[in-house]
Amino acid sequence: LKLGYTYKKITKYAENIEKSTFNYGFLNRNSTELAGGSETTSDIETNNWQFGVGWSGGYGYKLGEAASITPYYTSSLTWTNLDFTDDSLVYPEDERVKELYDETFRFGSSYESGVRIHATDLIALEGGYERSIVFERHLFWKWAGSGIIEIAAHGLLDVFIKEIFKSSPSAGPIVFFVLKSALGYGLYELRQDKMNWPFPSAPPIALD
Repeated sequence: LKLGYTYKKITKYAENIEKSTFNYGFLNRNSTELAGGSETTSDIETNNWQFGVGWSGGYGYKLGEAASITPYYTSSLTWTNLDFTDDSLVYPEDERVKELYDETFRFGSSYESGVRIHATDLIALEGGYERSIVFERHLFWKWAGSGIIEIAAHGLLDVFIKEIFKSSPSAGPIVFFVLKSALGYGLYELRQDKMNWPFPSAPPIALD
């Protein structure tokens, strides 16, 4: 469940390219049961509730008065309540994870990239990939330092993306999507071992 607002405007680069932002609060439920018995699920089975706030943005191609296709990138802050099933943890290190995280709310963050198709002003279809990490502990200063590095990296990308828009507006939305997604994926891969990369910190739980 997402509740928020969307703002759109035509860019100065081309009349058929629009910039959109979607800021919202959300509540969701994730469960390995939703995989439908897939053999690709991990040995650690969980049911969890999650809430937080998200900031989504992208550049889209207008297809009409209200219709558009928008590749987007989203960052969010999350609070997750993890509930492990009793028979899912089979390794000793997993038992430690269960004791530490089970049935507690933990702070974390996530990124998502995907495509949003607007059929009308009120109807949209999204398809995307999200990685959410749940911190063992919220170490504010290390988390803030890691966040500043992420914001600075996105700022540098934005400068480059604007130059792409100036020279080739039609390629801009795709370049935005590819570069933002690659940066998000790379940062969250680095955070697999250090939740507050590059600062020494414990590995988080990652939900894909």
